[in-house]
Amino acid sequence: MNDDILYSPDVVDFIIRKDASYERFILENPGLIISQTLIGTYTICYARIEDYLQMTEYMGTDFINTVPKVMGLTDTASLEASGILQVQEQPFLNLKGQNVLMGFVDTGIDYTQPVFRYEDGTSKIQYIYDQSVPGIPPEGFPLGTEYTNEQINEALASENPYDIVPQRDVAGHGTFLASVAAGRPTDNFVGAAPDSEIIMVKLKKAYPFYLERFCVPPEQENAFSSASVMLGIEYILQKAQELNRPAVICIGLGSNYDSHDGFGAIEEYLCNVSNIPGVCICISIGNESQSRHHFSQQITQGTPPTNIDIRVGDNAGNIYMVITNNICDRISVSLRSPTGEVINRVPAISGYTLNTRLILENASVSISYYFPLEGSGDQLTIVRLLDTTPGVWTITVYGDIIINGSINAWLPITGFVSPTVEFLSSDPYNTITSPATGFGAIRCGAYNSLRSSLYPRSSWGPTRLSPDAPDLVAPGFQVGGYYPTGYGTMDGTSAATAITAGACALMLQWGIVEGNDLGFCTPVIRAFLIRGCSRTDLIEYPNPQWGYGALNLLQTFSYMRQL
Repeated sequence: MNDDILYSPDVVDFIIRKDASYERFILENPGLIISQTLIGTYTICYARIEDYLQMTEYMGTDFINTVPKVMGLTDTASLEASGILQVQEQPFLNLKGQNVLMGFVDTGIDYTQPVFRYEDGTSKIQYIYDQSVPGIPPEGFPLGTEYTNEQINEALASENPYDIVPQRDVAGHGTFLASVAAGRPTDNFVGAAPDSEIIMVKLKKAYPFYLERFCVPPEQENAFSSASVMLGIEYILQKAQELNRPAVICIGLGSNYDSHDGFGAIEEYLCNVSNIPGVCICISIGNESQSRHHFSQQITQGTPPTNIDIRVGDNAGNIYMVITNNICDRISVSLRSPTGEVINRVPAISGYTLNTRLILENASVSISYYFPLEGSGDQLTIVRLLDTTPGVWTITVYGDIIINGSINAWLPITGFVSPTVEFLSSDPYNTITSPATGFGAIRCGAYNSLRSSLYPRSSWGPTRLSPDAPDLVAPGFQVGGYYPTGYGTMDGTSAATAITAGACALMLQWGIVEGNDLGFCTPVIRAFLIRGCSRTDLIEYPNPQWGYGALNLLQTFSYMRQL
């Protein structure tokens, strides 16, 4: 099949659970273009929008669980603070990530940077899987273009490397994270695992159907489907198996476009993958604690309705908001616009969507209910405000059935909604982004290693699923690394996750490559890292900001020696 069709704007991707009651109706449907089965539980499918909408009729209430979420980047002398440099230089350990693969699902990589080249000029990058352009995809994968180490070396030896391997990293995010985690010694710089080798998956931008559905601003280029992320991780795992090497997968992405219950398709997929020996997954928790994008309220049966007030500035465009409540409760909502126009209480009927246009202003409103959600059984209420009028919009929440009474609402992450949009009453807790809301992976926050203080924007726990999140923090302020333009710095939990991923590569070398523990996988490494974290008597652990403390790899190895 020519994969050009998968780049058409009228095509969508969606995720179905294997062995679902409607699976054969989807896989045998003539409108299905192609599908890709992943390890464990899920199949990614591609179809034209009109065919997909017809297929959703088979899914019933499970439709909402097939929709990929749109994910964005979590970013805006670190190695020594993390104990990594000391481990690299410890003569009896001598760990630098040799024979370990570092996998990234991100914006691509500038393969021409010296930090990714050995002394003889050849590349340490084993593969680049560019999902963003049609070409010759990897064997068994439906789209994209694959570049091998041989092709990359051929490009580096030529006068015009991009004539041979045209993949570029325009955003620079993937290049930077790869340099921090796995960069070679260059001009007094060294990555956390300099002898490890790299597999980079350049993610395809989400389909226009989802960009519109999730109200992604037109100027936001770094918006990726969770289905593409899952496909990229599957590719890294396949290559790691072919090369017979352990792999660390670094995910510097996050999303607020879901119920935050930790039971979505990508969360479950990552949980399954994390238990594979020789695989370690690190995820950033986001930079949302100060963004005023989370609201929470505890309500009881019979109390007055709760108002969720959203301040909207000029030219804010479209806004997407989710409201969640627990399995035992049911809520319904009404809405009041800044001019005082009211949409009366909309009955909570699962799968029902109200679309209406306001009379006194040029705005439209969409209210949808979905329950029970797969996994948690919770209710998800989606409110979309289109062509918003500036002022205060009020969503009123009514308790139809209240037993637990916990109400949470989220606006999209920073960069996916106008900076002039915020909750008037916001809560910095429970701001960890998906998929770090799930179990399995190492969930990384950020701190300022120069002042031993929390990085202010690092998201706070707990999550709706886990009271003990994040797991730990790593340096995430003024972290040095390489962009396509050269050396620079980055703040945020993405950079902290890259450092943690490099530390995990050193542990995989010790455990898997050197044969000290062939059972090393994400939960085992997570446990050892948590035990070795640096802590202070002034903070009680686990902590919603610091997790179990600050990454200290040397201390982790010291404690492991005592076992």
